[in-house]
Amino acid sequence: MASSGGGAPGSPCGACKFLRRKCAAECVFAPHFCAEDGAAQFAAIHKVFGASNAAKLLQQVPPGDRSEAAATVTYEAQARLRDPIYGCVAHIFALQQQVASLQVQVMQAKAQVAQTMAAAGGAPAAGGPLLQRWQMDPESVGVNHAAGLSRVVLRRVSVLSLRVSH
Repeated sequence: MASSGGGAPGSPCGACKFLRRKCAAECVFAPHFCAEDGAAQFAAIHKVFGASNAAKLLQQVPPGDRSEAAATVTYEAQARLRDPIYGCVAHIFALQQQVASLQVQVMQAKAQVAQTMAAAGGAPAAGGPLLQRWQMDPESVGVNHAAGLSRVVLRRVSVLSLRVSH
């Protein structure tokens, strides 16, 4: 029997424990699913992908990458059980929206700093190098999805800085 990390020597891995079978020395699951909590993790994988499909998948991956593949398959299976339609894509989409929102906030904060500096006389009326770089290439300062919005904000900042300087 294979000894899994943290389990007693000779005890089956979490996957074999869940499948109620003897854990062979060459068990592809043993290094990745410990005897203690591996059975619960493997239950999700078995329900979503099936044991033989998961075994085939892990066998196709180079041995050095199997641990990461096992963790990824476990995450995908648990996400698929939580959200049967979108799985982990829903979480990825939510994170992308959060990144876009944070980029807009950063852009707005930079515009406010530039406006404050212009009002205080710390930057030329036409805008400092940051504003000029922003106007020429918004993505160079970390604004991807909000490039159109950044141009609108920059126009307003430029107009306000011109009013302050005159």
